[in-house]
Amino acid sequence: METRYTAAQLRAAAADAVRAPSLHNSQPWRFRLRDGGIEVLADPARRLPATDPSGWGVRIACGAALFNLRLALAVAGIPASVRLRPYPAEPDVLARLHPETPRRPTPAEQALYAAIPRRFSNRAPFWPDPVPADARWRLGEAARAEQCWLELLIGVSAVAAFAEIARGAHRVLERDPGYRAERDEWVRVTPAPDGVPVASGGPRGEPHDPLPSRGFGGRDRAPGRDFEPEPLVAVLGSVGNTAIDQVIAGQALQRVLLAATDAGLSASLLSQPIEVHTAREQLRLSLGRFGTPQMVLRIGYGQPGWPTPRRPVDEVLDLPAP
Repeated sequence: METRYTAAQLRAAAADAVRAPSLHNSQPWRFRLRDGGIEVLADPARRLPATDPSGWGVRIACGAALFNLRLALAVAGIPASVRLRPYPAEPDVLARLHPETPRRPTPAEQALYAAIPRRFSNRAPFWPDPVPADARWRLGEAARAEQCWLELLIGVSAVAAFAEIARGAHRVLERDPGYRAERDEWVRVTPAPDGVPVASGGPRGEPHDPLPSRGFGGRDRAPGRDFEPEPLVAVLGSVGNTAIDQVIAGQALQRVLLAATDAGLSASLLSQPIEVHTAREQLRLSLGRFGTPQMVLRIGYGQPGWPTPRRPVDEVLDLPAP
């Protein structure tokens, strides 16, 4: 039985972990090998003080990276047991993974793992084709498998009610010059290992768009390429809103995104209604759900886009001296 992870195993799994999404593609994670276990740490140097003053976004991103890490280890035949926030005196250590009994990966694990390099945020307009019921069911099951819930907003009235909340939150955020400046700092017009390249930023927002966009790209859209009039909007939520709940929600988010990718779907993230406290509470009340909304997704069928870059794996590893 495997009792310790090795540096080579961590390096291989971390190459998949870093493909997780994060606010502004800030990549706020580190991975440490300590006493034969792998630890996932928040990187406070990469927190966004204006966009994410509470660290919620860092914990969501690290949870998503944790899910990729779990998946990579399972597919390598060395699955992990996970303890969240294992050290009260070290709050930046969000998870510790210890080897379990080696086993063969399941077909479901293999399918989700194969989706990791194909998953990225698609901020362009989607096609009007509806997402079929079986695919919607798969997305809900993915959230439930990670102890979270996924509420799908289907139909004109449900989406319009959400859009009003989202646009209100967007206006609140855009009034903050620090927020706007921080977003602009992460837009990349030349190649870089982090941030959002202009090509991946999506088209410039228009007043008639059904949902707000952050405007990373600022590019004019092609004629006839308006956003879909009835997007499938999904709200991901957790039981509570502690730091552990947020890490759990990050894992659920990544599982949902990989399930969507495996089903041939595209997705983009809308966190504005989560970032503004009053909008988040409005959203919670409108859903009538027990728990806390943690992320909003726009899901549909779209033209292939451009993945965002990642830092070299060795930049995010902490390994013991040889």
